[in-house]
Amino acid sequence: MITDPTLIRIGQAVQLSHQGEREAARLLFAEIWDEIGGEQGDPLHRCTLAHAMADVQDDVREELVWDQRALAAADLITDERVAQAGVPLPAGGLYPSLHLNLSECHRKLGDLDRAREHLQQAQATIDALGDDDYGQMIRDGLARVAEQLS
Repeated sequence: MITDPTLIRIGQAVQLSHQGEREAARLLFAEIWDEIGGEQGDPLHRCTLAHAMADVQDDVREELVWDQRALAAADLITDERVAQAGVPLPAGGLYPSLHLNLSECHRKLGDLDRAREHLQQAQATIDALGDDDYGQMIRDGLARVAEQLS
């Protein structure tokens, strides 16, 4: 169970976006981003927030920037840090979703080579995810993008 207060607030903003309140979610994400220190903040917070912020962007280029921030922060996260925050997967479990989103951004922008590169990286890291609803959602997303890129 997630115990980190900042991750809980990020989750609340994600819920706003899932309820169709994209602008309210963007504003809350921006507020939290400032509170955590932006690019200097805790890598787990940066990764989680940037990954979610990407999903509420209207411009695919802005979505790509946020997804790239999330991936850069993920490289600094340890298994100990995710466990401390109560995140129920290892740090490596972040990569399939991050690469899936980057693949989709590059596909939308017409950069199919980069899209395929990120798809391959997502596929190479998928074993870090369990056989649960989240893992299945990411696997389904990978299959969808793979089909679109074939």
